[in-house]
Amino acid sequence: MPAKFSADPHMSATAEEEAYRHVQRALRLGHYKPGDRLIPEEIAAEIGMSRMPVREAFRRLASDGLVVLRPNRGCVVAGLTVDELYEIFEIRSVLEGLAVRLAMPRIDEEELEEFERLLDRMERAGRSGSSDWVVRHQEFHGRICALSLRPKLIHQISALHVVIEPYMRLWFDDSDKPHSAREEHAAVIAALRSGDERHAEQVMQDHILGTAPMLAEFVSPSR
Repeated sequence: MPAKFSADPHMSATAEEEAYRHVQRALRLGHYKPGDRLIPEEIAAEIGMSRMPVREAFRRLASDGLVVLRPNRGCVVAGLTVDELYEIFEIRSVLEGLAVRLAMPRIDEEELEEFERLLDRMERAGRSGSSDWVVRHQEFHGRICALSLRPKLIHQISALHVVIEPYMRLWFDDSDKPHSAREEHAAVIAALRSGDERHAEQVMQDHILGTAPMLAEFVSPSR
């Protein structure tokens, strides 16, 4: 019943947010593949709402780079080329390096202990084969970025993580990388502990850039 959502702007906004989060989660978890067409009527039926909030959610997802709106095909799941993947990791390295540098004055022993706890959770998820490893990995990076106290910077970094999350999950399922992740993230923690802002920034940048070549194979159309 379309009028149900158009009559109340607040209700419409709430429905759009629900649709946005529903589809975004499905995309992040890899439930849709690049090139898949998203049918608004089907998604609306899944959530139990009209098509209009779903269509508005598609526009937001398009601005996030997760889908592409095409005149003849409607809403299509976006995919990354190898060059685009490298570009995202290059941008991430700069932004997260900046976040580390800004966060350093607020990193004390309590925060360092929290990073160690997050790393332990990541390692446990990796050993169990749980795809929660990707979530724990994001939590580790997100905790550091949050200490930058720069909301716009944090938002930009989070958006980049969302775009690459489906590929990170493919990578996790197909790779032994999580087993070596502790060493790399422990090096990040050691750099944070050093108190040297520029050194910590560089270590984070190197860590992120080093991931891109290993992830690139999962972007290849031949897979």
